[in-house]
Amino acid sequence: MKVQELSEIVNGRVVGDGETQIVRIADLEQARKGEIAYVDDEKFMPAAHESRASCLIVRDREKFSSNRTLIEVSNPKLAFALIGEALHPTDREPSIHPTAVVAETADVSPTAYIGPHVTIGAYVTVGDKCVLHPNVVLYDGVTIGNRVILHAGVCIGADGFGYVRHELGYQKFPQIGTVVIEDDVEMGAYTCVDRAALGRTRIGRGTKLDNMVHVGHNCDIGERVVIAAQTGISGSVVIEDDCVIGGQVGFGDHTRVQKGAIIGSKAGILPGKIVRPGVWWGIPVQPLDQYKRMNANMNKLAEMRAEIKQLRQLIDELVTERQKG
Repeated sequence: MKVQELSEIVNGRVVGDGETQIVRIADLEQARKGEIAYVDDEKFMPAAHESRASCLIVRDREKFSSNRTLIEVSNPKLAFALIGEALHPTDREPSIHPTAVVAETADVSPTAYIGPHVTIGAYVTVGDKCVLHPNVVLYDGVTIGNRVILHAGVCIGADGFGYVRHELGYQKFPQIGTVVIEDDVEMGAYTCVDRAALGRTRIGRGTKLDNMVHVGHNCDIGERVVIAAQTGISGSVVIEDDCVIGGQVGFGDHTRVQKGAIIGSKAGILPGKIVRPGVWWGIPVQPLDQYKRMNANMNKLAEMRAEIKQLRQLIDELVTERQKG
């Protein structure tokens, strides 16, 4: 595509030759003729000036020589992503791989791509332009919206982890609910979303789950939520819209994360906890400022212990002298 065409996609301003042909996106330092790169941080300016890319996406054209071809935008990284999508479309040709197993009662959109060894159960709905990579499993009765991407090994609709304890062990609690995956959701490899016990487990529109995330039964994950790898979410957790969850976060059951909250990696949220807007960290999870203060105090424990030991010695000496007097 021409630079001018790419600029129109991102509502940018062309500086230089808008007729320059661009074949692909590239890293700033490795880009060559026919490639486009971006720079959005001052520390990368030396590399930008040395770059051999045919075009750069920049925030301020004034920082570049007049002979460079540029696209000036307010957010170069976002523009780069949009241009990357235009130059490297990820849409698959609609098809169902011959090794896929699709129930006769499943409703799969003719615009969907169903990869090798995918299993789609009875009464499943798969929406328009979905991409199901190899070995995805959709249990009976789940609903997948439009433009959903499920990477290899994703499993949706397995039974939730629900049991009733009795004198002989555990009785399985009925797991007869469903899972609803809304539009524009993407799930990383080997992520699992359990079906609800009696209602539904929901993943909201535009939410992105990384690899190996587990979502327990009856959870309600809102819209535009981002959850990083190896996070485990117990049953009946509510995560409201626009939250950001770091990797390896552990959620106790029946917790609620309010809209816009950010939870740092490896945090632990106790059952029933309400996490309010703000940045949270630690085990148990706490506001980031409080977590930093606690860590600072922890780092001083050895010094404080030595000081306490000295104080005890001084007190003992004073007591001894007083008794002698």
